[in-house]
Amino acid sequence: MTSTVDPVVAADPAAPVAASRRRRSGRGPLGTVLPPLIFGVGGLLLWEATVVLGRVAPFILPAPSAIGREFGGNLAVIWQAGLASGANALVGLVAGAVVGILAAMLAGRFRFLGEVSVPVAAALNALPIIALAPILNNMFESTSSIPRRLVVAIVVFFPVFVNTSRGLRLVDPTHRELMDSYAVRGWTFTRLVRLPGALPFVFTGLRQASSLAVIAAVVAEYFGGLQDGLGSRITSAAALTAYPRAWAFVVGACVLGLVFYLVALGLERLATPWRARRPG
Repeated sequence: MTSTVDPVVAADPAAPVAASRRRRSGRGPLGTVLPPLIFGVGGLLLWEATVVLGRVAPFILPAPSAIGREFGGNLAVIWQAGLASGANALVGLVAGAVVGILAAMLAGRFRFLGEVSVPVAAALNALPIIALAPILNNMFESTSSIPRRLVVAIVVFFPVFVNTSRGLRLVDPTHRELMDSYAVRGWTFTRLVRLPGALPFVFTGLRQASSLAVIAAVVAEYFGGLQDGLGSRITSAAALTAYPRAWAFVVGACVLGLVFYLVALGLERLATPWRARRPG
C-alpha cells in the first residue's frame, strides 16, 4: 500500500496549519491588505473633501493633493534629507539596542544591578527630547551628528532594556532542570537558554524602538546642528509658511519610520521563524 505525499507538505510541514488558519479566518493576502488600503484611501478622500469644501486655510490643514504635489516636486530633497535622518536613527538604534540588551543581561545575572537598573532606565525614559536635544547640541560642534544619535540611543534604550529583561526572567522550568543536570550556570546558562528564549521579547522591544528612533532623530533636528535632515526641513518650510511642503517632509518622515518598522519586523521573522508557524 502506497501513500501520496503532498509536495507542499513535504517542503513545509507547517503548511497545512497555516492553510487551516487562513481558511478559518477567511482572509488571504488580499483580505489582509485590502481593508487598510480602503480605509486609508477613504480617509484621504474625506480629508480632501473637508479642506476643499470647507475652505480650510492651508496653514491650518493643507489638502492631500497639495501635499502630494509638493512631495513629488521635492522628492530628491526628501530623499537626501531622509538618508541623513535615517543614518542618525540607525546608528542611534543600533547603539541603544546593544546597550539595552547588554544592560538587561547584566541585570539578569547580578541581582544588585537588577534592582538599581530599573529606576535608572525609568529616569532615562522620562527625559524629554525637547529638553535633551538642545543641551547635547551645545556640548558638541554644530557640524556633529553625535548629539542626535545620542538622543536616539537614549530613547531606544528603555523599550529594548525592559522587554529584554522581561524575556530573560521567563525561563522554561524544563530547560532549567536540564541545564541543572549538566551543571550549567552563569553566563553559559544565559547564552544557551535565557537569551535564545528571550528573542521574541528582544524583537518586541526593537519593533517599538524602530519607530521611536525615527521620531527622536527628526525631533532632535529641530534644535540646531546640521540642516540636512527631515526635522530641519520641516521647521524651515513652516517658517517660510510653505505648509504643504512642510507636510510633504512629514510624509517623508512617516515613510522612513515605516521602513524601519518593516525591517525590524522582517528581522524578527528571520530570527524567530517558529513563531510564524505556531498554530493559533
